[in-house]
Amino acid sequence: MSASSASQKLVSAPVAHLEGRVRAPGDKSISHRALMFGAVTVGETTIEGLLEGEDILSSAAALRSLGATVDRTGAGAWCVRGVGVGGFREPSDVLDMGNSGTAARLLSGLIASHAFTSFMTGDASMRRRPMMRVIEPLSRMGARFIAREGGRLPMAVTGAPTMLPIEYRLPVASAQVKSAILLAGLNTPGETTVIEPEPTRDHTERMLQGFGATVRTRALDDGARAITIVGQPELAGNRHIVVPGDPSSAAFAVVAAAIRPGSDVLVENVGINPTRAGLYETLREMGAALTFENERVMGGESVADIRVRGGALKGIDVPPHRAPSMIDEYPILAVAAACADGTTRMQGVAELRAKESDRLASVAAGLEANGVRFEIGADYLHVQGCNGAPPGGGLVATHLDHRIAMAFLVLGTAAKATVAVDDGATINTSFPGFAALMNGLGAKIT
Repeated sequence: MSASSASQKLVSAPVAHLEGRVRAPGDKSISHRALMFGAVTVGETTIEGLLEGEDILSSAAALRSLGATVDRTGAGAWCVRGVGVGGFREPSDVLDMGNSGTAARLLSGLIASHAFTSFMTGDASMRRRPMMRVIEPLSRMGARFIAREGGRLPMAVTGAPTMLPIEYRLPVASAQVKSAILLAGLNTPGETTVIEPEPTRDHTERMLQGFGATVRTRALDDGARAITIVGQPELAGNRHIVVPGDPSSAAFAVVAAAIRPGSDVLVENVGINPTRAGLYETLREMGAALTFENERVMGGESVADIRVRGGALKGIDVPPHRAPSMIDEYPILAVAAACADGTTRMQGVAELRAKESDRLASVAAGLEANGVRFEIGADYLHVQGCNGAPPGGGLVATHLDHRIAMAFLVLGTAAKATVAVDDGATINTSFPGFAALMNGLGAKIT
């Protein structure tokens, strides 16, 4: 079911504990990049373990419209035949990015250097999300944009025949904005540099290097990090990419086990890239019995199986500098905090207001509906834990946000009363089969 089609109310009932072994779905961030980077190589890229959620399928459809050949060859197995750097053709129709901010922002960077006009839109949630953060730097490089008020979709992108390399300091740490600029820099003569105030997920840099691009990273005196790409390489095709499991998706089963004493869950094949592992560090600080087993490297990414046993958690102060490494995990962290003893203070999380929904407000409303006390500000959320099972009993408005839906379904497994979400259909954007996977561990989601 599409997130933009009929809504699907889901209800999660309390359970005694969770137990079992599951495999995390493919990493969404890496799946997007594998398709996109394969599309601008010369040659063929084969991909194993690709996430087949609606967000990724939106990326695949857009790349086909731009001239790449993108075929599914089996379950999670895909083949991309690229057109080379700068080789996209003008699309004959609007590029529909669905619910995917990652796809919209990264693709904006790729098409900004092509001398034709593209039109881009998305679903109702995507059309509310700001694109100005990529419009501004890409305009400096020479691309032109026409968008709705506030830089919102639908928008037209007219690429520049010759882009200008820039050095751009991100006002807010964002892997999507960093990646959009670096991808625009691919087809730009000279060197393009992005300076990020705090490290963000580095899948773009790792994968571009794997395809043969020259990417340099250096630390600056003020603690920031500069990433430079040398433009107009010929990216080498004939690559095989193995997509690890998504740490943001694995987080739901991990937290569900951590908050139910007596639980014992192993989530296999999870990416533990340090720029993505902030939640797991935070859970350990809260007292979770969480270990990495069978650590290995797959396709340049660190991977492990995550073992977690349920028990008591305590509230902590989460340092703001950790936010970029766990920005998508704050909704599920708030659920863990609701079950902890004491107050968990999350700081520096203003970026949550620019996600699929205003996630900060959506999380707060969900907590309130289920009897959990909190304090909220422009860039912080403090959750007062219930030292065990929260009251529950609420109906949570998801606002077309898959992570809000999944987080509060997890809350329902540990609450005193059932928790319902108004629309679980949106979960398919990132985690098809979520309810079945959780129910296989002992949850009761219907």
